[in-house]
Amino acid sequence: MSNVALVHDWLTGMRGGEKCLEPAARRWPSARLFTLLHKRGSVSSAIERLPITASVLNRLPGWPRYYRYLLPLMPAAARWKIPADTDLVLSFSHCVAKAARPPAGVPHVCYCFTPMRYAWHMRDSYFRGGLKAKLLDVVLRRLRDWDRRTASRVTHFVAISKTIQARIRECYGRESVVIHPPADTDFYTPAAVPREDFYLVVSALAPYKRFDLAIQACERLGRRLVVIGSGQEERKLRATAGANTTFLGWQPDEVIRDHYRRCRAVLFPAEEDFGIVPVEAQACGAAVIAFGKGGATETIRPLGEPDPTGVFFTEQTVDAVVAAMERFERDQAAFDPASARQNAEPFGLERYERELFGYVDHVLVNPGRKAGG
Repeated sequence: MSNVALVHDWLTGMRGGEKCLEPAARRWPSARLFTLLHKRGSVSSAIERLPITASVLNRLPGWPRYYRYLLPLMPAAARWKIPADTDLVLSFSHCVAKAARPPAGVPHVCYCFTPMRYAWHMRDSYFRGGLKAKLLDVVLRRLRDWDRRTASRVTHFVAISKTIQARIRECYGRESVVIHPPADTDFYTPAAVPREDFYLVVSALAPYKRFDLAIQACERLGRRLVVIGSGQEERKLRATAGANTTFLGWQPDEVIRDHYRRCRAVLFPAEEDFGIVPVEAQACGAAVIAFGKGGATETIRPLGEPDPTGVFFTEQTVDAVVAAMERFERDQAAFDPASARQNAEPFGLERYERELFGYVDHVLVNPGRKAGG
């Protein structure tokens, strides 16, 4: 089968979504790829080699500086013309990619990172209130209506976690199968180096990640914290951090792996759709102290269970993070790096490719049956 159409929201860097897209680009090297925005050279060679069609938004001057503010225009721009000879549409969507309209009778499998989180579940994390709050409510209500309506263009939904499976059911009234995203467990491996006394944060520094909690908890306890990442919250976080916190900005994968191998534990205070960082950290033998909601609950075995790999806290407060860190330090001997590694291995790339491509093959054989969709 050669006539595959891949759809992705935007291509601006190799983050988790692009790492899910990349295996599909390798499997179907002649596939046509449709996206809202494409910053040339920002993604892997396997993706860049595909014939890429971007939307009219890609013509706006300087869009990489402000593209997230284009959200109200994105539904109108997500009107890609999928060729009539397409055999399969496979979209990777957290915003508008799932709205791609397949030719009549052609299956559309959506690998859904989440229903549009800006409109449904995280309004306060992405937007500020004030004089424009009423206008924002109108815009988001229209986005929700559009998002729900265009879900009918998907014949089969695949969720990245049980958390997202529940959101798809809530927002779209649709069922889905769960296929977890891949972690590169061949690259992220333990090493024979001693653990040091610093805690670690690795992520884009977005408001909903709640790394302010990690910084304040470490400052209160007098613990060292290393922050790897950048984003719109970086300036604010730097301004509130004290002498115990070191910001490294964004770093290559080799540097991230080195810190996973040496840190005391990784702090993960966000409620994530899945969360690849806890899996990568465990693959390197590190324990994870995480908010006990969302995807982290599917990838971490908490203290109290056999062979624990982390500690959960139940509230996104500084007090809760401090208590979880103190509990981890009291019981640090209970955490075995080999158990963390073993817990991460089932989330590897080979498993992801086998499950996703096996599901797609099933859909192509049974296109009229919405298996899990």
